[in-house]
Amino acid sequence: MELEFKKASKADAVIIANLADKIWRKYYIDIISIEQIEYMLKKMYSTESLTQQMDNGHQFIIAYKNSLPVAYISTSSADSKNYFLHKFYVDTDLQREGVGSKLFEHVLSGIQSAETIELTVNRQNYKAINFYFKNGFRIKEVADFDIGNGYFMNDFIMIKHLK
Repeated sequence: MELEFKKASKADAVIIANLADKIWRKYYIDIISIEQIEYMLKKMYSTESLTQQMDNGHQFIIAYKNSLPVAYISTSSADSKNYFLHKFYVDTDLQREGVGSKLFEHVLSGIQSAETIELTVNRQNYKAINFYFKNGFRIKEVADFDIGNGYFMNDFIMIKHLK
């Protein structure tokens, strides 16, 4: 599978927002309520929120297949040694085809100074948890995050040591 990776700019926020909308509505419906999906899309995936995240140092990369956006990932680091993976989503029609692995490898190749990378993942998101285990992550701790409006993210915090 031929993929192209592009660092996203603020102009690409609408592409990420549209891809998030498509993925979240299909994928998360069995994990969280539609009301929470709507809330989280509005809170974290509006073009305004995405551009603010970029202003705050989040680096987004979009994966394209045949010129169509099919996945995105965002990371940040305060010290160029310890990274946080904020977002990592693949179009549900292309999951289990290697898109996520290739995108993750691409990101890791661009942060060779990194010592660790951490993330949070919903404790009911078994496909993602298994992907992270397969890619060397381990559960660091269990945490619940209040995201407002009566909603919580019930997550695992996972870490991968790179050095």
